[in-house]
Amino acid sequence: MSSASVARRQLSAQMRAKRLNAGMTIEQVADELEWSSTKISNIETGRSKKPAVTDIRVLLDLYRVTDARERDSILSLTRQSRERGWWNRYDDVLGGAYASLEAGAKSVRLFEPQYIPGLLQTPEYAAAIAQATLIRNPDDIQRTVEARVKRQEVLGKESSPDVWAIIHESALLMLRASPELFGPQIQRLAELAEEPNSVTIQVLPIAAGLHAGMGGPFSILDYESAPSLVFLETNTDGLYLEKPAEITRYRQCFDRLLAKALDPDDVPAYLRSLSA
Repeated sequence: MSSASVARRQLSAQMRAKRLNAGMTIEQVADELEWSSTKISNIETGRSKKPAVTDIRVLLDLYRVTDARERDSILSLTRQSRERGWWNRYDDVLGGAYASLEAGAKSVRLFEPQYIPGLLQTPEYAAAIAQATLIRNPDDIQRTVEARVKRQEVLGKESSPDVWAIIHESALLMLRASPELFGPQIQRLAELAEEPNSVTIQVLPIAAGLHAGMGGPFSILDYESAPSLVFLETNTDGLYLEKPAEITRYRQCFDRLLAKALDPDDVPAYLRSLSA
């Protein structure tokens, strides 16, 4: 599945590569076209939310990209990067580009120490989390839940990403304080863990002690034809890490967590034992 944010990242990487292949600096391009350096930099970093097809065409001419198929492919990416997705309707409650980036991913690796991951939440749990994190307006809570349910639709598609979620046991046990949430949410997780689908769930036991994920929750997103990234969530949006060394570090953390977590085949029985 494509998305505007993913297409924009692909476009940014390609336009930077074309400039470097042409042996030009950003300043040289700016002088040649009488544009600002900031405009070119924004195209190459993805800060330009809706890059103009005409601008990209001018840059391709300057960089002497003459192959018709290559030009068409890049211009098609430009058009995709301008499209609106379902997440645009929830800009007021989503905050940031994560939903768009997640929708276009080939694989999603998640670690959550306190919450049930958003892709796996029941609507009731999502509403309770919204309230607990200081969303008070009932309309905002409802829209947050709607956005969460809409986001989960990706799991039912043929092109659904391969999702691997590691949840710390404390996030599950914390739910026992809310019996009305506990049963349905545990049942939801057990069903996802049992059914043949693209979701794998592991639980990191409290007994595992100190672990590689103590820095907080993170997501690793991989794509078919765009660079991978790591997302670190905050209350307002989050941090997006793209440097190879940063991504390698978080892959190592995820691998260490895998080694300490329950085997995926044992998770359904464990989850059902919690509500027994």
